[in-house]
Amino acid sequence: MQWETVIGLEIHAQLSTQSKIFSGSATTFGAAPNTQASLIDLAMPGTLPVLNQEAVRMACQFGLAINAEIAERNVFARKNYFYPDLPKGYQTSQMDHPIVGKGHLDITLEDGTVKRVGITRAHLEEDAGKSLHEDFHGMSGIDLNRAGTPLLEIVSEPDIRSAKEAVAYVKAIHALVRYLGICDGNMAEGSLRCDCNVSVRPKGQAAFGTRAEIKNVNSFRFIEKAINHEVQRQIELIEDGGKVVQETRLYDPNKDETRSMRSKEEANDYRYFPCPDLLPVVIERAFLDDLRANLPELPDQKRERFESQYGLSAYDASVLSASREMADYFEQVQAICGDAKLAANWVMGELSSLLNKDGLEIEQSPVSAEHLGQMILRLKDGTINGKAAKTVFAALAEGEGSPDEIIKAKDLVQNTDSGAVEKLLDDVLAANAEQVEQYRASDEAKRGKMFGFFVGQAMKAAKGKANPAQVNELLKKKLEA
Repeated sequence: MQWETVIGLEIHAQLSTQSKIFSGSATTFGAAPNTQASLIDLAMPGTLPVLNQEAVRMACQFGLAINAEIAERNVFARKNYFYPDLPKGYQTSQMDHPIVGKGHLDITLEDGTVKRVGITRAHLEEDAGKSLHEDFHGMSGIDLNRAGTPLLEIVSEPDIRSAKEAVAYVKAIHALVRYLGICDGNMAEGSLRCDCNVSVRPKGQAAFGTRAEIKNVNSFRFIEKAINHEVQRQIELIEDGGKVVQETRLYDPNKDETRSMRSKEEANDYRYFPCPDLLPVVIERAFLDDLRANLPELPDQKRERFESQYGLSAYDASVLSASREMADYFEQVQAICGDAKLAANWVMGELSSLLNKDGLEIEQSPVSAEHLGQMILRLKDGTINGKAAKTVFAALAEGEGSPDEIIKAKDLVQNTDSGAVEKLLDDVLAANAEQVEQYRASDEAKRGKMFGFFVGQAMKAAKGKANPAQVNELLKKKLEA
């Protein structure tokens, strides 16, 4: 039987506010346990929440960016459940009247096709605390620093049909919230987490299968692996005569498997009701108009501009616009060197390789955009050749100075004196007279292979400081003479 996968994702993005959604407590990551929990976060009797306006602004920005309906009147509700890291016994969230309604996001797949994924809603809510099990023998510790941290939960339609599509969608959301500046997107710190709702059905069947929810997956790689494992588990279960039960599961990356956590709750299990401590939030039209007018350039808009303004390929433009920081770095390099293609090649090539090797983000790059732009200028004006440029780049990464200082200190200026280069080539050809005769006696196919030998000998004699294009041109003339 042929099976079709159906996936819907719930992404929790931690909003980059300086304080929590209903209290003045800080939201800084990594603080000592329970040092950022106020009386409101601890649910002490008599305390009342006050809504953080900045969280509302950020949610509206997101809604505008995905062309969504934004509710002019939205309501907070209490989601009731009991867990040790939830001091109130309920989570303040939104249910029937979320701030952001239906919207969509276009994603680019690996084959270059564009797919539109519907977004059902995005609502504001507070995070719970965190249970700690590792450091306590036979007990659990509770850290309430996260309690009350503002979250935007983004719920997709079940429009996704594979693990790779799911990753492309999460990456698009990740890029969008970072472009907007509403979330830092740090998945390792829990700033962006994903719940994956996965089901399978026979191809051609209209009705959805029973879904399982994989909770709190925190990396692109794990999202793909978790979904693929769950799809295989469900197919094997059904084909063996079993039934998929609706439940919440956890993904174990060490064993590369999902395992049952608890039966899946329905909305009525949480006994939602409007929060009596918070008034409905009214969004004024003028507020939205002002936000819309001041939205930054978004990833798709930047990608299209990179193609039209700089003449970059769709692939290069897509890679360079994947993050706001990468795009800004590229444009700084391009502005200095005046060559978009060379700038793109160095940013996507040598620089990205360096960052990946050292596990760095581009904002942590040891090579500044200014220095990279200056180095490319020296490559363009013929001061150095491509081989020397790599030496300069490596020295820049080690902090050995500016490009000009490194070129001077390492004596990397290439020799463009045609008279000197001709003499060098004459010496190379004289030292390899037998190969010259073989070259001249050969057909075009063999000559092509042998030509590289002479180029290599010439560059070796020049100690890498000759201009390759000049060497190729003069060498060809001499061999054909």
